[in-house]
Amino acid sequence: MLAATVARFSPDSPLDGLEVGDRPEPQAREHWTTIEVRAATLNHHDLWSLRGVGLRAEQLPMILGTDAAGTTPDGTQVLVHGVVGGDGHGVGPNERRTLLSEKYPGTLAERVAVPTHNLVPIPDDLSFEDAACLPTAWLTAYRMLFGAAGLAPGDRVLVQGAGGGLATAAIVLGAAAGLEVTVTSRSAERRERARELGASHAVETGGRLPDRVDAVLESVGQATWAHSVRSVRPGGTIVVCGATTGDAPPADLTRIFFNEIRVQGVTMGTRDDLAALARFVARTGVRPVIDSEVPLARRIPSAFRSAPHCRCRR
Repeated sequence: MLAATVARFSPDSPLDGLEVGDRPEPQAREHWTTIEVRAATLNHHDLWSLRGVGLRAEQLPMILGTDAAGTTPDGTQVLVHGVVGGDGHGVGPNERRTLLSEKYPGTLAERVAVPTHNLVPIPDDLSFEDAACLPTAWLTAYRMLFGAAGLAPGDRVLVQGAGGGLATAAIVLGAAAGLEVTVTSRSAERRERARELGASHAVETGGRLPDRVDAVLESVGQATWAHSVRSVRPGGTIVVCGATTGDAPPADLTRIFFNEIRVQGVTMGTRDDLAALARFVARTGVRPVIDSEVPLARRIPSAFRSAPHCRCRR
């Protein structure tokens, strides 16, 4: 079958290690199902894999991809939850949580095998392309907003760093749920785009907010951490899912303990979260922002360069 793989690590030029070609078919496993992939999503996780983060040389070649939508052998349309081992389904009881493309082959292929429990039915009015956007960036944003932060209609949230897939998902989901969303970016173009997507306010990175917020969604790390701590109200929550500018920010512990600020980590979400997200998207009518769509057989390197919202089709 055709697949996109990490053939070798290339920390400084990750696409040099990307290859598209024939790979063995998925192995049959008890309590696993092989899916015909109809659409898959590119994520920054794939670029980290190409740089050698989270993989060992002896695991190569490894098929990339954490997101997919497709069909089961009986024709059921399903969404793939890419977290394996988090709930013990399909693996040993002591197996550590991992994502597809780390221990098990990923979704940038014509077919992928996943634990059967990881399959979520696609709502009738959701396309394969839209559904494939949900399991990583959109699921993480959903879990951050409504699980970790526990936000409700009318609450205020700050999303640090407009423009990426996670921030875009948080803006769209937050606006659809009646939240007052503020975003930051150094780019005037990105700030304007955030307003078009539903953000109530868009300010310069590090700039003053109209009001302190109930929660901050933090994925940038060192460059924005101090601003996040200053921007959340006493008793509010900072939800962290990444640190693209460094994971050793100044802690500002005095402000955190004095204002009783809660810091909560998030790594994606559960299968039930993904099912709830799919229902939310279907019922509200909001849809993921898709930059471009390319076939798996060609233009994969250009797709990685183009945008975090690009989808690959079989």
